[in-house]
Amino acid sequence: MSIPQEENPITLFTSWMAEAEACDAIKEPTAMLLSTVDADLIPNSRVVLLKQADDNGFVFFTNMGSIKAQELDANRGAALCFYWMPLDKQIRVRGRVELVSDTEADDYFAQRPKQSQIGAWASRQSEPYTQRLELERRIAKFGAKYAIGKVPRPPFWSGFRLCPQQIEFWLKQPYRLHDRLSYTRRGTGWNQERLYP
Repeated sequence: MSIPQEENPITLFTSWMAEAEACDAIKEPTAMLLSTVDADLIPNSRVVLLKQADDNGFVFFTNMGSIKAQELDANRGAALCFYWMPLDKQIRVRGRVELVSDTEADDYFAQRPKQSQIGAWASRQSEPYTQRLELERRIAKFGAKYAIGKVPRPPFWSGFRLCPQQIEFWLKQPYRLHDRLSYTRRGTGWNQERLYP
């Protein structure tokens, strides 16, 4: 079995994501490894959740004071990696990020569960604290503040869209002779090539 060649890699991505979402053994199909670099060009990685993928790119949301947001503000280059072990499939994406619009951030924030909205207000993401009680007090504070009515999006919370320049699909094969299909952006289209395993 080999990876089917689609003209647009997003079509193939959408198909693989649907397969991952339908697989009971995969608890977080939208989980992806986001890699950035710090001011000293040392890589930094963490798992985030994909919230949207289309021809414009791959969208995730975060506290804009977080380490990842600070690193992306300083260097817009980033990479994503999806690995679905039960399906023997991996997708790697490289490109540059841009901020989502305020409307996009507002719309997504409004869809989140209320406790997650309050958590966004309460967390000083990536900052140190001495006791868990500090966080719990902040959750209680903002829970009381927004107990009734709509919770507004914090001004320090938004999202990024990674605009892909390269997308590689990997399919496990026997004897480590894996199938790899790479797409590279060329103008408004994509070049594709098979890569040795």
